[in-house]
Amino acid sequence: MASLVLTSSLNLRFRPLSTPKPRLPTPKSLRLNSRSVIKNSVNNSDNPVNSQQHRDFNPLISQKSTFLIHSPKRDSIIVNSASPAATSTPQPQPWQGAAMKPLIASIATGVILWLVPAPDGVSRIAWQLLSIFLATIVGIITQPLPLGAVALIGLGACVLTKTLTFAAAFSAFGDPIPWLIALAFFFARGFIKTGLGNRIAYQFVSLFGSSSLGLGYSLVFSEALLAPAIPSVSARAGGIFLPLVKSLCVACGSNVGDGTEHKLGSWLMLTCFQTSVISSSMFLTAMAANPLAANLTLNTINQTIGWMDWAKAAIVPGLVSLIVVPLLLYLIYPPTVKSSPDAPKLAKEKLEKMGPMSKNELIMAGTLFLTVGLWIFGGTLNVDAVTAAILGLSVLLVTGVVTWKECLAESVAWDTLTWFAALIAMAGYLNKYGLISWFSQTVVKFVGGLGLSWQSSFGILVLLYFYSHYFFASGAAHIGAMFTAFLSVASALGTPPYLGALVLSFLSNLMGGITHYGIGSAPVFYGAGYVPLAKWWGYGFLISVVNLIIWLGVGGVWWKAIGLW
Repeated sequence: MASLVLTSSLNLRFRPLSTPKPRLPTPKSLRLNSRSVIKNSVNNSDNPVNSQQHRDFNPLISQKSTFLIHSPKRDSIIVNSASPAATSTPQPQPWQGAAMKPLIASIATGVILWLVPAPDGVSRIAWQLLSIFLATIVGIITQPLPLGAVALIGLGACVLTKTLTFAAAFSAFGDPIPWLIALAFFFARGFIKTGLGNRIAYQFVSLFGSSSLGLGYSLVFSEALLAPAIPSVSARAGGIFLPLVKSLCVACGSNVGDGTEHKLGSWLMLTCFQTSVISSSMFLTAMAANPLAANLTLNTINQTIGWMDWAKAAIVPGLVSLIVVPLLLYLIYPPTVKSSPDAPKLAKEKLEKMGPMSKNELIMAGTLFLTVGLWIFGGTLNVDAVTAAILGLSVLLVTGVVTWKECLAESVAWDTLTWFAALIAMAGYLNKYGLISWFSQTVVKFVGGLGLSWQSSFGILVLLYFYSHYFFASGAAHIGAMFTAFLSVASALGTPPYLGALVLSFLSNLMGGITHYGIGSAPVFYGAGYVPLAKWWGYGFLISVVNLIIWLGVGGVWWKAIGLW
């Protein structure tokens, strides 16, 4: 009977051969009873070589459905019929390439625009670059591939079509802003790895954590207080607040990829980002490009915007926005955990369990103070933001707080570096090829010919200036390309020149909130992965409308009260 069952199972497993072969005696080492098999499987569980050799000698033993029966006459291996998984056709591997519909939409956008004749006043090469740029933007929105891959293909198309040289296409990889953003992710790794992030997060929760809204406001106003001292919004967002916000999310059980993003992380990331553009607009020294706007104002209308002048004009609409925006997002994009009265008590217990700061925590804290100090006093010491960040990372690498292998594993940092640098390069050459100046002049002629009051004309100019930022990956590039032209036309149409300069300066920060690449803090918070791209853009547009209403409405009344018009 044992022989019959063995023969049957063999026939199910193997095709019959045309020439029968003599039956070989079963090796003694394979004549196992049930106890010996269990013992052998335990002994060999950690030895893949022995397990593989065992399967090579007798493939029947490797089947999950195998079981052994001890025969009183002789020990035999008895196998039931082969499992369905063993006989079924292997399933084809899922497609791991591009999503075809978004890819076709992206390519079609570029091809159609490429074939359209360039308008008068626009060079052919500028029009070609615009078609590739818009195709890349469509690809970034629809994501047929990861963002870095889409951007790299866009740069490849620029080089292939001779629209840009290789050096020009990859020139922005030498720009400090993408590297500062990437370095921020490395800092975040050390912040979380050492436990310092959790310690600070628990401190925040113990003070403000009874409600998610209170926690959010504490972060918003902390960032606003630091804004005038740290002139790089990328440094503030990436070096200080991204690590802290990520630690808070993790401490509250809100993680990326496990369905808990909406517990706290989605709302908190979007709130911190949208308020970072508000705080950047409130102070002359809160964003690196703000002094550029002040300098262009001096050159255009021969009036100086001082630090106090800027802060005085921005303080009222800025504070209103800082209060309204988090609350609005809380209502339309709410966290699922809104109230946690026990959270402060639990956070204090966690802090007690953590004990005193470890050596790595102290090193991380000291490095953070060093880097932030250089960001604050870098102008005096002639040390720029990215150099300070590299120095801080060097300390972390030398002390082993963060390893280079861990930096290489930060795929989001390298992906963000790739797509952000690609967009900066393409947007920069759109300006160099004269497309932006043509656009500015066209808008100026159009608005100037409408014969409207200065208020209406200025409102149209503001909207065009604001939403043209979809074509820019840098506030400084936008200011450099369009600020002077729009200020000149606004003044010529009757807008009080100083008021026009201040409003355009404020909007040069606020407009960064409409995309995930429009200002230095955008790639930082988007790269955390808590908010899908469609929601990021959708809520970005909605908040932009709210900010325009607040700054032109409440701000307009305030500016009237302080005599700006």
